[in-house]
Amino acid sequence: MSAAAGRSADAGAGGVRLDPVTGENIDALLEVAVRPDQDHFVGSVAKSLAEAYAHGPVAWPRAIVATRPSGEEVVGFVMAFLDVEWDDDPADVRSGLWRLNVDAAHQGRGHGAAAVRAVCAELRSRACPAAYVTYHEGPGSPAPFYAGLGFVPTGELSEGETVARLDLHQDAVGPDSRDA
Repeated sequence: MSAAAGRSADAGAGGVRLDPVTGENIDALLEVAVRPDQDHFVGSVAKSLAEAYAHGPVAWPRAIVATRPSGEEVVGFVMAFLDVEWDDDPADVRSGLWRLNVDAAHQGRGHGAAAVRAVCAELRSRACPAAYVTYHEGPGSPAPFYAGLGFVPTGELSEGETVARLDLHQDAVGPDSRDA
């Protein structure tokens, strides 16, 4: 476990940090809702937290907290997966982004991109060579968002979703992309 595992992860650009899920932020997290046209692309925060509980140490759930001069506000949720045997193959262990929910009222401000960068920084601190993400294709898909951050489709599908990979040996994760 990295030193950052129990504390906030600073996302830098985008004015956000990633905080552990606590009794103090759970209500705000459960209120996070993506736009209605995005519902079919991403599971709810409640479902994600249940999955985190069920999957234990492979899940790394975090609140995306925006810091402003007027205070702090939960603007989204992100969950990474850590050291998972891909397709039950012990020789293929992967880590990456499992879930990203930026509240509809806070999209387009760079919070999602900053959160993905912070997850990638955490994975780098754990010596992960790459970050993976899966997503549905189609109108409104997050594919362009992830491509803008440098994720490249691998040609694989996982449960019908496109698998994309980001090499974590590069200097930075993607340009200053804005989330949809």
